[in-house]
Amino acid sequence: MQYPAQRAVVLSTFVARFVDGAEQRYREYASPLRRWVIALDLLDEKELATMEDFFLARQGASGSFQFTDPWDGAIYTNCSIENGEQALEYLREGRGRVSVVVRENRG
Repeated sequence: MQYPAQRAVVLSTFVARFVDGAEQRYREYASPLRRWVIALDLLDEKELATMEDFFLARQGASGSFQFTDPWDGAIYTNCSIENGEQALEYLREGRGRVSVVVRENRG
């Protein structure tokens, strides 16, 4: 991974609002979800092809894979590409960049 990179912990709360104005809140999942924004610059054609092959093998956001958090080395066994798209860009001959968001899945 290249730096700067981004990592986020996502918490989700559902708020049920009632006619009388009262609210009830509860967590949508027991523990936080993690997501990583990976932006790689200055990749050569072979590295770009490797990223494209990885994306195709996972069928975009449909497939799952194991991801190692580059900050703490923790291994998350059920991750996927968040939006089903990979921003793969060829800048010039022999150079390109890619941006992808990896998210931890539930279940």
